[in-house]
Amino acid sequence: MIRSNTRWLLLLCCCQLFIMLVFINYSAVLPILRLEWNMSNTRAGMIFSVYQFGYILSGVLLSILSDRFNIKHIFITAAFCSAIGNLLFALYAHDFVSGMLFRALTGIGMGGTYMPGLKLVAERFDAAKRGRAIGIYVGSLVMGASLSLAVTGWLAELYGWRTAFIFSSLGVFCGTLLSFPLFRGYVPAPRKKSVAGFTGEVIKNRPALLMIMGYGSHMWEMYGMRSWLAPFFAAALIGWGSETAKATGFASTIAAAVIGIGAFSTAITGTLSDRFGRTATISVVMLASAALSFTFGWMINTNLWLTLAVGITYGYLIVAESPVFSTGLTELVAPGYLGAAMGMQSLIGYSLGMISPTVFGWVLDTFRGWQPFPGINGEWGVAFASLGIGGAAGPIFMWLLRRTPESIKMAGGNR
Repeated sequence: MIRSNTRWLLLLCCCQLFIMLVFINYSAVLPILRLEWNMSNTRAGMIFSVYQFGYILSGVLLSILSDRFNIKHIFITAAFCSAIGNLLFALYAHDFVSGMLFRALTGIGMGGTYMPGLKLVAERFDAAKRGRAIGIYVGSLVMGASLSLAVTGWLAELYGWRTAFIFSSLGVFCGTLLSFPLFRGYVPAPRKKSVAGFTGEVIKNRPALLMIMGYGSHMWEMYGMRSWLAPFFAAALIGWGSETAKATGFASTIAAAVIGIGAFSTAITGTLSDRFGRTATISVVMLASAALSFTFGWMINTNLWLTLAVGITYGYLIVAESPVFSTGLTELVAPGYLGAAMGMQSLIGYSLGMISPTVFGWVLDTFRGWQPFPGINGEWGVAFASLGIGGAAGPIFMWLLRRTPESIKMAGGNR
């Protein structure tokens, strides 16, 4: 049974590696499209945000439906939608409006893969091993996000951004086909209704809502960082003397490495939370990542190697607590209402993740050219600091959660 679960989890992770190739591929070519389509930083950030909006629309609805319908059909249909949306972007996007439309369609597809996949893992593994299993699952998503930057940036530099996007769509189609053996023989777990019902298990479930609010704080910080990391390194490289085209390709590779390091942190942090508790693990990691959010943007005034060293630490921490939030939520909500709770988590978390990149771009535009001291560029420092606000808020929600008597139900007291 253990080996069977391990093989199943690895296959699910492999599917997600391919499906995630379209996840943040837009960020890899953002500097190119901003010039080609004559967009401000705010508009460039809006295209990333509308992707999040599409994700929210489908993520909330499909997560709720996963309590009532076969996850197999939701997962496969959504993955195909994501591939088609990204392919349409590659073939027909030519300005801000068309980019918004096709990127939103891609996000709608992606919304039906992450949370339903997470629910599959929660159903398959018991509470004692769930943190580690979800950590590995989320790690595959992080690795896929890293590859979406690296592969897209590399191919865009060689063959152009449209070819790069076509390739990433083909990757999603491959991941979708791999999911068919994943669901072979899958039978949805029978839904068990709770006396408290939807209102009691989700709407009035204070511990679960605090966990969800903490997740929202995490998403504000993480998605703002992810969406602007490649453009930040591109700006830094250009400032250090690189040509724009080379800087864009190299920046995508660097950003992919920084984000990819998080694939290791999620599995480790998930395992640690099984031992030391969910809220304690989350609080320590988020305080550390918030500290880096307040300082990382100022690294543009230093040199590549120092910036890269700090960036790798930042990338390790920024995603580390993500699986712990999801694991904690599964322990605070009755199984029959977990899909609905995940829908609420998607609504709040990805709403903040949708707004964050646009706010980041607005801050860049507002503080463009600002120098607090002669020769010190401050616009990126302030923009990344706006993300630190979310990182600092997360531990507050965890402190409130620990003071809630009902939270004792988490993994038999593993708070």
